Amino acid sequence: MSDSNTTHFFNPSTFILLGVPGLEAAHVWISIPFCTMYAIAILGNFTILFTVKTDPSLHGPMYYFLCMLAITDLVVTTSIVPKMLAIYWFNSREINFSSCLIQLYFIHCFSGMESGIFLAMAFDRYVAICHPLRHSTILKNPVVTNIGLAMMLRSGFLALPFPLLVRQWPYCRTNVIPLSYCAHIAVVKLACADTRISSYYGLFLIFCVIGLDVLFIALSYIQILRAVFSLPTKDARIKTFRTCISHLCSILAFYIPNLFFSLMYRFGQNVPLHFHVLIANIYLLMPPVLNPIIYGVRTKQIRDRLHRLFTHKGT
Repeated sequence: MSDSNTTHFFNPSTFILLGVPGLEAAHVWISIPFCTMYAIAILGNFTILFTVKTDPSLHGPMYYFLCMLAITDLVVTTSIVPKMLAIYWFNSREINFSSCLIQLYFIHCFSGMESGIFLAMAFDRYVAICHPLRHSTILKNPVVTNIGLAMMLRSGFLALPFPLLVRQWPYCRTNVIPLSYCAHIAVVKLACADTRISSYYGLFLIFCVIGLDVLFIALSYIQILRAVFSLPTKDARIKTFRTCISHLCSILAFYIPNLFFSLMYRFGQNVPLHFHVLIANIYLLMPPVLNPIIYGVRTKQIRDRLHRLFTHKGT
């Protein structure tokens, strides 16, 4: 390869986001479900934040962690959807190199933070069910704050190598990204360098960070199930375990799409590119859309508070 080819796209000033390759004519129609999902995510998560803030009875560890989850979901969706809609509506495909790195960082940082928050919520459920008399003394407000800060710092530091590695590589093939946002895997494929360190680091995060989160969540629920089945009556067991249903549903809504997308990206070479792109869009938007719905429907305290708010306004 000639020197001119190897240096032509060295640190390009912009990347080109294609949206959904092969379905450009349908971009306006494709934007409708994504715009709807974004609106639901914004409305639902702000409703959770407002409800918890205005009701003193919800000022407890579980709801503080839920607020952290809502803020994380708002950041993730706002990091990708406005640019995605600009591509679909106005054909605004260019994204500045630095903006691409920032978007890439925010996606990895806050996705990792979401996993950490689910772990913190599992710990809250473990303490509440296995050590109910000590719940208020173990999970005091300063402890909850420190857990939130620890998860934020962990995710912030662990996501930092992604943009730093991407920034130092030469780009000699093209500056076109066949997605609607700057995904790390897609940007790595454009580099004309040995990118194995990035792949190894990504695998390290999956197995040693996300994997450990899932392991500790599973251990928490093993202890929770032991405590639940030790209760004397069936009604008590059902009532106690119901307090975990919302958390379990949110965990499934987060980890299953992540796993499916990772497997499809690595092993789905025969899957059409536009299907890859649509799944990549959906898997990031599903948790922010579903989390407020799950907690709003399943959590009695939030349902009651919302009912009182709307009833009062109607009166």
